[in-house]
Order: sequence, then C-alpha cells, then structure tokens
Amino acid sequence: MARDMSDKDIMKMELDQLKIEVNTSRTAVSATAPELIAYIEAQSAEDPLIKGVPEDKNPFKEKGGCIIT
Repeated sequence: MARDMSDKDIMKMELDQLKIEVNTSRTAVSATAPELIAYIEAQSAEDPLIKGVPEDKNPFKEKGGCIIT
C-alpha cells in the first residue's frame, strides 16, 4: 500500500497518526499495575497455562505412537 503512495501522502498519514496519539489519554503504570496483578491472580485458577489441561480434554495429546524397527 505504501509503495503506491507519494512521500507527501505517507507523511500526511504519519502526521494524522501522531495527532491521534497525542490526544490519547494516558494512565501511569504505577496506577494500573496493581489492578492488572489483581486481575491476573483472580483468573489464574482457570488458566490452562498455569494449572494445565486434563489429558482427556487435551486436543494436542499424541493419539498413537509410531514404532520404527
């Protein structure tokens, strides 16, 4: 897409994006980090990456072995 555009068009797109970003409200990490930690800890009981997936519900378990003799 950018190959079909002139340098002026590309710079205009960049300027428009920067105008959007300047008006985006920001929140300090120190204010949002405790909320994020609390959410992650509350959801960890259902997280399959933490507690694992039961073998009977694991779609990626090996169905059968391959024996080469």
